[in-house]
Amino acid sequence: MDDLRYWWDASIAWINSHWLQIGIAIGAGLIIYFLLSMLRGFALKHAQSAEGDFTITHIAGRVIHKTKSFVLAIVAIRLVAGYANPPALILQIIQFVFTISVVMQVAIWAREIVLGLIQRRAAEGHNETLANAMGIIRLLISVALFAIAGIVILDNMGVNVTGLIAGLGIGGIAIGLAAQGIFSDLFASLSIIFDRPFRVGETIKYDTSTATVERIGLKSTRLRSVNGELLVISNTNLLSKEISNYAHLFRRRISFAIGVIYQTTPERLRALPALLEEQVKLAGHDFIRSSFTGFGPSSLDFELVFDVHQEDLGLVAAARTDVGIRLFEALTAAGYEFAYPTQTTFTAAPDGTMIMPWPESPKGKTAASGGARPG
Repeated sequence: MDDLRYWWDASIAWINSHWLQIGIAIGAGLIIYFLLSMLRGFALKHAQSAEGDFTITHIAGRVIHKTKSFVLAIVAIRLVAGYANPPALILQIIQFVFTISVVMQVAIWAREIVLGLIQRRAAEGHNETLANAMGIIRLLISVALFAIAGIVILDNMGVNVTGLIAGLGIGGIAIGLAAQGIFSDLFASLSIIFDRPFRVGETIKYDTSTATVERIGLKSTRLRSVNGELLVISNTNLLSKEISNYAHLFRRRISFAIGVIYQTTPERLRALPALLEEQVKLAGHDFIRSSFTGFGPSSLDFELVFDVHQEDLGLVAAARTDVGIRLFEALTAAGYEFAYPTQTTFTAAPDGTMIMPWPESPKGKTAASGGARPG
């Protein structure tokens, strides 16, 4: 009670001796507060007049809207407090309230900026998964930012926060180890959403499977294989594999292996690459190369490579069929013969005499016998 009376008497004495400075400080503080309020209102009005949701201007408007009037007031008081020469206790109280208010306001601003950018990303990709996950994302971001704000406030109050930070770190490690599978899939889901290696409706190949993405969830991704099965794979396992995305192929490369018989003349062999190139260009595709590749077991092998500028797999298959039929027609008309595996078997008697695969005539036998008699 004695301390309270002492501070009360000191405050009364300060008011009596500095009433003019106090009045000027209050007037200046009110002017600063109204100027800050007008600035906030003008900025908010300008931000809200911008077209479109989740634009940078829209996010700025959300941040300004979250600016509390109490924070503007305490900022104004802090700016003019030194002019009135208040007692140390009053100045400490003002400084304490100012620190708490500003730190909490900065945490609110940071939360709105982060959430606004995340929602903007979700709106750009029309991502249902991210929209559904906003609740848990908001909770995680709020807990993290306000925990940091609390530590900053305690540190400014002179509290030793080293032990608190260490305790939070150990607690975070324990929680992370206990739920590492859940958090691993959650962060993998966010990685898929933000990095966008694939989207819903796109066809991908991972490991040995080719499938279409049907849904990207918080823990797993559902895929529909080309055979019709529903594949469910965790996001972590999916990202750990090499993924080929077929959705944004502006061209697809097709190759044909063509084998002609060994009886083909050298002139026709030299003319074959030009004939293959001509058929590709007539079909309207980009010719890459055609060349002789080697001597096969039963054929002379050539290779044809060309590009089809289509994204749709059905159109690519139709183009491959068209070029294949064109090649068959052109080669057949030019007199080329396609090779196919053949074998010739030769049989010999025990004495090494060749046995022909057809019966020998009696005349041949007689001649053979006569030639065998000694003269």
